Amino acid sequence: MEIDNISILRLEAGSAEDIKNVLKELVDKNTQRFSFNELNQDNRRQKLWNILFMHLEKQSSAICHKECLAAIRMLSRDKIDLDKLMSENWVDLLLTHAGLAPQEHHLTWYNLSDENYQIMVEAQKALCNLIYNSEKVQSVCEKNKCIEEIVMRLRLFKEPNLPHSIKYFDMRMLFIITALCTSTRDRLKDELHGLTYLMETLDLIMNEAAVAGIEEITLNEERVSLAAEVLKVLFNLMAKESCKPHFDEGDEDALFLRLEIILKNLLLCKTEPKDNIDNLRGHVVNLLTTVPGSCHKELISTVSSNDPPKGMEFEGKNMEAVAILLDFLDKKLSGQKSSENLKSQQDLLSPILTVLIECARSEKVLRRYLRMHILPPLRDVKTRPEEGDKLRNKLCRLLTSSVTNVRDLAAELLFILCKENVARMIKYTGYGNAAGMFANRGLLGQRGQNSDTFSSNSEDSDTEEYTRYKDRINPVVGCYEPPRPDPMASMSDEQKEYEAIKLANMMDKLSREGLVQPCKIGVDGRPEPVEHILELQDDLPKQQIHNDNTDE
Repeated sequence: MEIDNISILRLEAGSAEDIKNVLKELVDKNTQRFSFNELNQDNRRQKLWNILFMHLEKQSSAICHKECLAAIRMLSRDKIDLDKLMSENWVDLLLTHAGLAPQEHHLTWYNLSDENYQIMVEAQKALCNLIYNSEKVQSVCEKNKCIEEIVMRLRLFKEPNLPHSIKYFDMRMLFIITALCTSTRDRLKDELHGLTYLMETLDLIMNEAAVAGIEEITLNEERVSLAAEVLKVLFNLMAKESCKPHFDEGDEDALFLRLEIILKNLLLCKTEPKDNIDNLRGHVVNLLTTVPGSCHKELISTVSSNDPPKGMEFEGKNMEAVAILLDFLDKKLSGQKSSENLKSQQDLLSPILTVLIECARSEKVLRRYLRMHILPPLRDVKTRPEEGDKLRNKLCRLLTSSVTNVRDLAAELLFILCKENVARMIKYTGYGNAAGMFANRGLLGQRGQNSDTFSSNSEDSDTEEYTRYKDRINPVVGCYEPPRPDPMASMSDEQKEYEAIKLANMMDKLSREGLVQPCKIGVDGRPEPVEHILELQDDLPKQQIHNDNTDE
């Protein structure tokens, strides 16, 4: 149903009841539309917006205020002329209807009628759309008291009568503002103590869901959606590119540790329905990327001798939260599709890989636990590292991904779990898969020892299967290959020389045509080009990959 001149005339001249009915019909019939090109004719757009806000300003039109706000919410999906249409007064009027105007403090937010709450929610939805789609509205919300009023109501979230929808759209607005108006982040963090209030909100969500006598906390759909919005706001405030909060060093450490404990508790929560669990954990993982690695020790706890066994114990520590992170990674890797675009793959995998890297770097017990589950002692030595459905196989497949960020993070995680030992990395991934990382780090051709970051003691005890085939494992592909007949066994020396010269000429031709660039390994461990392929034979012994597969 198009919005025509007749509809606009009825809205301009009709009674309040007639206006209500017209708006309700327009909203119901255009609920799926995101553009309204018919409003470009006869100055309809300007007329319609003026009429809607004129009625919002009049108390005598209160009967149709909810429908006016619903229409504004619908129209604000269309970006055309929004900056031209909107004014600071209109934004303030919407904030008033949303209960976010300073003069509204006398109202009892948590004890209004359902109709009042419905009007507030419609105003919040309209504001969310307008802030998202209009730079002018963003600019207004940077300067007015919108952030302060949301924080003021945030402190009243504990009131049981305050509807979930009000809390949800408050957080939704706060997320959009802090995402698009970066200058508001410092004000929210430092002047309004937003980090503290947001973390208290997460505590409140879990406390409300807790049931006496039951250790596991289960969050319903409403609580999951609210927690997700709070986590997104916290991410905007804590992201590394954002300015750090102005805390003393001790206060900052305490804040990060408190946040880590909250995030651990959220990881351990269950959700109803169960499908919501990955959404919640995804936001938790995103926020964990902003926390210093030294705080990840809070993910584990010491197991008391009196505690009942849970099946997640390792070296006397409860690893339940870390096991959840590993399971989350496994699900994300399993859900990858070849048709998935590069940005999607990066968004899905980069956060969890980053968190696990920081865990492995920060605590020895975390590294050993991750190593046990990602790189257990080798038993299947006849299958290539990238083939299979184990975590090691899936991560090895990422080593040749075209998404460079994901590829580098996967390589970093595996290299740390190998204690930054080249020989061990080749053993678990194959030289071919890891060659890109070795080239970037200047490790080509090296058989280096453990990094100084790690102890020199090996955590390996080679399996019987690995020991049996060790001497026949091809280090390039990373698995055992059965003996093959020598193709040159029946050749004479003259034939061998002929084939060698033929191969050299072909490589030289490809090089001269710019299709390939022959390289040798330089003194810095990185590939360096050669002017002629015959230069390769000068340092041939240094270029060899030796199959010693040592773990020392």
